[in-house]
Amino acid sequence: MELILILVAAIILFIIIPNVRIVPQATQFVIEFLGKYKCTWDAGIHVKIPLLEKISKKITLKEQVMDSPPQPVITKDNVTMQIDTVVFFRIFDAKLYTYGVVNPIRALENLTATTLRNIVGEMELDGTLTSRDIINTKMAEILDEATDQWGMKVTRVELKNIIPPSEIQNAMEKQMKAERDRRETLLQAEGHKAAAITRAEGDKQAMILAAEGERDARIARAEGEAKAIYLSKKAEADGLIALREAAADSAVLELKKYEALVNMSNGTAAKLIIPTDAVNAVTNNAIFTETTGLGDNTKSAPKPKKAPKKDECCE
Repeated sequence: MELILILVAAIILFIIIPNVRIVPQATQFVIEFLGKYKCTWDAGIHVKIPLLEKISKKITLKEQVMDSPPQPVITKDNVTMQIDTVVFFRIFDAKLYTYGVVNPIRALENLTATTLRNIVGEMELDGTLTSRDIINTKMAEILDEATDQWGMKVTRVELKNIIPPSEIQNAMEKQMKAERDRRETLLQAEGHKAAAITRAEGDKQAMILAAEGERDARIARAEGEAKAIYLSKKAEADGLIALREAAADSAVLELKKYEALVNMSNGTAAKLIIPTDAVNAVTNNAIFTETTGLGDNTKSAPKPKKAPKKDECCE
């Protein structure tokens, strides 16, 4: 009995335990039975049959990156340049990846190089330098379709570097420098143009404002003069109304006429035509003044002084 237990323990220790396998997460094991594909183990614990089953390949399901070395590529306009690519892929079928092609990574590198040459060969230099997105998209579509039978899924392709010949680089640098100089000259010309337009607009606005100011000043002066004339005439009218309300006699009215004539005669080269009634009024006023003494401003002659009387006592 003890011998049987020892035998069972030996079988467990030396046969069963070494054939227990734990498959990690995101990993698959390809199992062969007597050299023929049997199954694929997913993540977890598994036990293989000793001597009959064999783990053919351990495959990771994580996304992988393949950095291809620079490849010489000739464009449509016969320019040779060096281009290196980066391919992102993952394995979705462990069986196809194991038995689909010998050395799948090497096969993918060669396929990437030939696809790149085919696509760039149909484009000119300028198009190659400015159309990276187009090249990336086309390569990803072609590689993904071609690697389906290998159990691989190409998720993304990027052009890492595009290195044209040195003479092309020098020509491109000169072209860029000339373009920058042209843009600088254009910007300076636009700046001078904008400054000239701004100055002209400023002068125009200044002239408009000056003209508007002069116009407003003239209008103000004209309004002031008109108001002064209006007030003067109104004062005269008010004076005449006051005289009429005060029942002034004809002599006062005649005096007002004389004042008006005097004001009119103050001007240079003024000629006065005095009507007959005005002369008669003056005569009447003069007779009235001499008779009554009213309005006569002529001073009377001083009376002679009497001689002082002699004092007989003192003589």
